[in-house]
Amino acid sequence: MPFDILQPGTGPIRAAHYLPATPATVLWGRLPCATDAPALTIDAGTEVTIDTISHEGVLEDQGRDPVAFFAGHGVDRAGVLDDAVLLAGSDSPRDPRLDGPHLVTGPIHVRGAKPGDLLKMTVLEATPRVPYGVISNRHGRGALPGEYPLGEGNVSVFAALEDTESGQVGTLPLVPGGPRSVHFPLNPFLGIMGVAVAGAERPHSVPPGAHGGNIDINLLTVGSALYLPVQVHGALAYVGDPHFAQGDGEVALTAMEASLRVTIRFDVVTQADALAAFGELVGPLAETSEFLVPTGMDADLDEAVRRCVRAAIDLLAARYGMDRTLAYAYLSAATDFNISQVVDLVTGVHARIRVADFDV
Repeated sequence: MPFDILQPGTGPIRAAHYLPATPATVLWGRLPCATDAPALTIDAGTEVTIDTISHEGVLEDQGRDPVAFFAGHGVDRAGVLDDAVLLAGSDSPRDPRLDGPHLVTGPIHVRGAKPGDLLKMTVLEATPRVPYGVISNRHGRGALPGEYPLGEGNVSVFAALEDTESGQVGTLPLVPGGPRSVHFPLNPFLGIMGVAVAGAERPHSVPPGAHGGNIDINLLTVGSALYLPVQVHGALAYVGDPHFAQGDGEVALTAMEASLRVTIRFDVVTQADALAAFGELVGPLAETSEFLVPTGMDADLDEAVRRCVRAAIDLLAARYGMDRTLAYAYLSAATDFNISQVVDLVTGVHARIRVADFDV
């Protein structure tokens, strides 16, 4: 069965508001700040369908020519996204020595959002725009810098989608050029979901923080939501770094990076309601149908774990009135603390607190 290529403006577009990825709506390597003009202005509660572009295949060390890069992996021109070609050929101000790699669509001004509130971003849809992705390992990066890549150059592994009886899966060969392959489940999500920072300086796109950004939490699939403390009026939300799949840790540097069309609902949680539901959040909080997911981030992984544990204790105390000593004991007995990623300068840890444990 052939896979659909979701070129800009073609194919299913769920929401009445559609934000394509163009040179006017995309930042490359930096995240929005308070002085950035919105690409779109909406009311709270609005759904927006957004096109995102993966940075893999458009970067300088890949030739900054996605048509040529993907042709080397057997993809013809019709299978390469027009907006990726346009962005790669644009006169972008990105400096690869100073800026990050990510292409970020936005920002979106949400009327009524103000500092002290939370912005809730709910993922309603995440559809692959192409039937392939790339997993890269670059020198000096990843969990094993100095050990991998094994050769002189950077490594970009091409991973394809395949249809099986159980649905679509990702696949890559066991050895280069070999006939045997490994198959793994798809788990489309956005590595970057965030709000603008205060001030006039755009943050680097790689390290995550209180603004969200490159948090790389693979639980943020369809049906899940991310809560972020609003830092500027209108929130100025954005998305990017689309993935088809990622293991906790993202150890090689990137996971299966590939462009997605997503639909997000943007809601505002007032400061009073936020305090009652979650306490005083100082960083991102994810929510799935099964888990509350507080986060901790720091350049030191041990400190990131400690911050996540503190955030989880604070959340249980605020939401359920749980004694902090008992919350600490509960977390040790019943909650998994997962490494979100170890490759983004600032490492991330997230906890999975089962909400069903408290439905008594």
